[in-house]
This record gives sequence, C-alpha cells and structure tokens, in this order.
Amino acid sequence: MEPEYTETTDSYSNDSFDDASVQTEEPEFAAESESYDAASASSASSASQAPAPETTAPETTIYREPEPSVDPALLKTYENAHKIFSTLFEEIGKVIVGQEEVVEQVMIALLCNGHALLESNPGLGKTLTISTISKVVDLSFNRIQCTPDLMPADITGTTIVEEHGGNKTFRFEQGPVFANIVLADEINRASPKTQSALLEAMQEKQVTVAGHTYPLDKPFFVLATQNPIEQEGTYPLPEAQLDRFLLKILVPYPDYNEELEIVNRYTAQTTPETSRGISKETLVSLQKLTRDIPISEELKQRTIKLIMRTRDGGAIEYGASPRASIAVILASKARALVHGRNYVSEEDVIAMSYPVLRHRIILSFEAERSGVMPDDAIEDLLIEAGFLQARPQTSESSGLRAKLPFGKK
Repeated sequence: MEPEYTETTDSYSNDSFDDASVQTEEPEFAAESESYDAASASSASSASQAPAPETTAPETTIYREPEPSVDPALLKTYENAHKIFSTLFEEIGKVIVGQEEVVEQVMIALLCNGHALLESNPGLGKTLTISTISKVVDLSFNRIQCTPDLMPADITGTTIVEEHGGNKTFRFEQGPVFANIVLADEINRASPKTQSALLEAMQEKQVTVAGHTYPLDKPFFVLATQNPIEQEGTYPLPEAQLDRFLLKILVPYPDYNEELEIVNRYTAQTTPETSRGISKETLVSLQKLTRDIPISEELKQRTIKLIMRTRDGGAIEYGASPRASIAVILASKARALVHGRNYVSEEDVIAMSYPVLRHRIILSFEAERSGVMPDDAIEDLLIEAGFLQARPQTSESSGLRAKLPFGKK
C-alpha cells in the first residue's frame, strides 16, 4: 500500500524508500506535513519487523459549505438602489403632483410582485398615477375600462377561427390581460363573473381559455381602481378577490399648494411628460433584493402576533389570514429598501399595516354603526401590540378602545 500524499507535501524522493517499506503499511501524513525524508522511511522499515500496531481511523475531514457567490449585477443594483429610487420618484413627480405616499406604496407593491387596489373619489389621479409608473418602469401597459356589460373574454382573450385556402384553423387572440401592468379601471363596475376572470391571472399568473393554459409575461401586476361614493350599477368585490390584492391604497385630496401646482402645470401650453427610469431587468433585480432585506426575529414575532389579534373578535368580525402576515413583512422589507435601509424597522411595520390590513378585516355591525373605520381598528391594534402610543381621547366618541375594546367575544 502506497503512502498517502497531501497537496501541501513539498517533495517526494524514490531514494527514500526501500523494498520493505513498499510492502508494509506506511504511516499517514497530516495535511500540514512539509516533507518526508529517508529517516522516516528507515524507521518505518524497522517497525515492520515488530507486531503491527492497531490501526487508527483516519482523521475526519471537516466539510465547510462554500461561500455563496454574489451576482455582480445584483450587487451593482443594490449599490445603486438609492439612485434608482430617486430617479424613479423624480420622473413620476414630473407628471404627478404630490401623492408621494401613494406613489411609494404602488412601487412597494411592484417590488413585492403583488397587486394593488387604489380607492378614492373621482378626479384624484389614480389612473394617471398607474399609467405614469408603467412608463417610468418601462413595462407594457393595458387598460381595461370595467363596465357592467364587460365579459370575461374581453379580458382574457378568445379563440377565433381563421380560414386559409379552404382550411380552417383556430387561433387564440390575446386579451388586454397579457401585459406587465393591467389597469382595471373602476373594477367594481364589472359583474362578478367578469371580476372572477382576473382571479387566475392574479394568483397563478396564467390564463385558461377553452381548455388551454397561457402563461402571462412576468412581472405581472393588476392595479385596480374603484370609486367608493358611487354605488349605482356597481358590484362590490368579494372578500376572496380583495384578499388577492397585496395593498389597498387610499388616495387623498391634494392640499392647497399641490392643487395650485396641478392647475399651473395642466393649464399651460405644454403637457408634462416623463421618460423611462429603469428597465424591466432592474425591477426584477430589485424584487430579489427586497426578499433579502433582513428582519429581526423579535420584530417578526411581534408582527405575527399583531395579525393574530385581528382574529380575537370584538370590533372586528372577521380577521386577516396568514397571507396578511406574509404581506406585512414583505411590504415592510420593500419599504426599508425604498428608504435606503438594509433592515426592517418598527416604522416600516406600522406604515405598511394600514394598506395591508384595511381590506382584509371586516368590522362588526356595532363598530360600523358607531362610525368606526378600518384604519381606526388597525390603529387600535397597533396600540394594543405596543407599536404605537395611545393618543389622548378628545371626546367621548373618539377612540375605538373607549367604545369597542378588543378581546374575546
């Protein structure tokens, strides 16, 4: 049996061995040995005349997991993340006046690869905001104007018959859902049958027509709008479909200075325009970076307990599902990345709890009769969980806790 040699052995001489040493078992050499000389070979030869000592098991080699290689393109995107978001918001700001929080939350939905529902009174720029973001991020964009007579085939597409030289063939004509960003304008005006046509696309990122499944281009987002004050001819979204939206974003009225700027900007000779900010590939890299943002185990556990409090009854009739826990943590990671932090803070969890939970909780009849809004219930949950400090009660009717304290039914 030949002696073993390690990579660190410096030299090996044939003169160092005689016939006896070749026929006998040689000692093992450690990785740190530098040379093997004739003296050691001689002692090994003499040792062969004595009874063979007990063989010892070879030393166990410790396996070390190789360090993961970092994608250079992903690392470059991380280093330039602050500049990327600054450019994005600057380009969007050329068209959209104010609404920084709304724009930020829509971008967070894109970073989380999720869908968003924008709700506001008419004329506050919901449609313009979505179309502007699609141009800045350089994604294909289609708009669906929802009406009561809209059919599912008008969204997903349909199979048509073509005739060439007497031969008839079937061809699938893609609908407007085949785009990176689909704007479902006034989605609550569409019938439930048509609304359900978006469910498979939103969840599975695919469309099934006439028994054939067609994958959608990635990334894929549904950004829907709805008007809360107009109830005639509308069909409220069922809870199952509402839960498919990562965020429900409320678009507020602009303040005086913002409205003055809107009037000045859109009553001039030129119309504000924007240019491309980032590519589709950069957006996909930012989506990967979002999931790599760390969150402490203690904050994660507190966030989960916050979601579980929605199921304790009291002012909330039906609480949020585990999908809400995933959404809050993932959206908090995206917000931390947008704000240039490499960790999730309490501030992120507080800010994202409102758009994640406001469409996932159903208030009790007593709470609604008392004028309690979902955001009031969410604020009370954050106070109960220790994320916020209780505000002083200004009147007998203010404060959800004074009227409808949380707890078991």
